[in-house]
Amino acid sequence: MSQKHLTSILIAGGGIGGLTLAICAAQQGHHVTVYEQAPALRAVGAGIQLSPNAMKVFGAMGLAPPLTRAAFQPQALETRMGVSGRQIFNVPIDAKALENWGAPYLHIHRAALVKILHDALDVLSPKAVQFSQKLVRYRQDESGVTVQLQSGEIVKADVLIGADGLHSDIRAQMHGPDAPRFTGNAAWRAVVPASRLGDNVPPPTACVWMGAGRHAVTYQLGAGDDVNFVGVVETDNEGAEGWMRQGDKAQALADFKGWQPEITQLLEQCAPEQLFRGALYDRAPLSHWSEGRVSLLGDAVHPMLPFLAQGAAMAVEDSWALAQNLSQQANIEAALKAYEAARLTRTRKVQARSAANMKRFHHRSSLAKLFNYGPMWLAGHLAPKIIRSQFDSLYGYNPL
Repeated sequence: MSQKHLTSILIAGGGIGGLTLAICAAQQGHHVTVYEQAPALRAVGAGIQLSPNAMKVFGAMGLAPPLTRAAFQPQALETRMGVSGRQIFNVPIDAKALENWGAPYLHIHRAALVKILHDALDVLSPKAVQFSQKLVRYRQDESGVTVQLQSGEIVKADVLIGADGLHSDIRAQMHGPDAPRFTGNAAWRAVVPASRLGDNVPPPTACVWMGAGRHAVTYQLGAGDDVNFVGVVETDNEGAEGWMRQGDKAQALADFKGWQPEITQLLEQCAPEQLFRGALYDRAPLSHWSEGRVSLLGDAVHPMLPFLAQGAAMAVEDSWALAQNLSQQANIEAALKAYEAARLTRTRKVQARSAANMKRFHHRSSLAKLFNYGPMWLAGHLAPKIIRSQFDSLYGYNPL
């Protein structure tokens, strides 16, 4: 049995990636401290898809049972046209699919996921998460990493990991100012109680609704009591980045006017304060993730456009790989470089696939729809194994 190499790890960011890394590392004996600038866990009103590749990691962490209890298990992966409602394909998430993918597929409230992760970490390392703490800068030498908090406190450890999201301060210090590129799209997000939708509750699937210059995604959460909605529309208005800015319901209804009632009723019944809109920006891949004893994770290093629902999953995969490398290698710099090398190809492929879906979901002309959606419809009805195989490389991937 190989010897584990234990370290003290500072993690900037107490989101899904930061908490998952902290649990993975603490389970292997590392000392972890998570700095989260929010004053407490936030009840973020949005859903998240936990695909089988992420669930393999959560299973290895021992978290599959509480996650499954708190989540909705969709019956299929589905694509429909937004205006006509015509089904393009339906891939059942049956025993065969789960066997191929090696883990369940779940839909869960983001707040429920974060609470489960926080509670699990609190058992392993009570008070490991330090709220209302923002890391403002770091420096390092051969003996360790020293960070300064916004409070003025100075803390030293062996390793610093930036899991501080899209607007990462750690990435900014490592690589300089960000240069995001507007994608020409904005995203709507909402969660609506299913009881408000009557007969227009969307199907119990992970459903993508496609249309000219826009698309929507619907899926149920928890026990099916809530429906999660994400709608992406092409726009010339760059606007502000981020998905916690309140949107205008009249604009959302105009964006999806004439669509199926599963979409329009959902928007009509959404509480105005629970409807959010933010512009979508893309970022070029970084030249490197790690410098000495400092590295990046999740959205801080490879932010994903929301067209494949893999942002959180990539952060979860990162967390397992990073914790494993820190445990297996005595040299911290070598461990971080090995982590980067192990994750680089995978994350770039998923980033590229996510960006490709942005165009695939939004075809405008009848000819483009015929040449793109026609083959998908034929495969979905005549050769469903072809459609399912498209998901195998993504969901069947084993990050362990």
